[in-house]
Amino acid sequence: MADMDTALKEIMEIDGAIGVALVDHTSGMALGTIGGGKELDLTVAAAGNTDVVRAKLRAMEMLNISEKIEDILITLDTQYHLIRPLTSRAGKGLFLYLALRRDRANLAMARHSLRRVENDMDV
Repeated sequence: MADMDTALKEIMEIDGAIGVALVDHTSGMALGTIGGGKELDLTVAAAGNTDVVRAKLRAMEMLNISEKIEDILITLDTQYHLIRPLTSRAGKGLFLYLALRRDRANLAMARHSLRRVENDMDV
């Protein structure tokens, strides 16, 4: 089992990674971040993407969809943003947020790597 810091460092090794955060979607607070910088304020991204997760969960509830969100993908001109809610009991209410450079990232491999790290995480 990898602790949060180790897991975030491993996620940053994904090709094209700009920044990663572990976020509490009830408060919008980033519990841990790596990367980001001038091009991406991970604290602001964590809070903003909390609204995305909440909105999707509300929509699913209104539609009576009982499935779990595997991930949410936002594609921009130059970036991919992946949001992956944690599925473990200890991770309930948390999600991983990963920003990638679109020209350097392999989206399928990034999703696979994020899933693997999530499964190995000890939160």
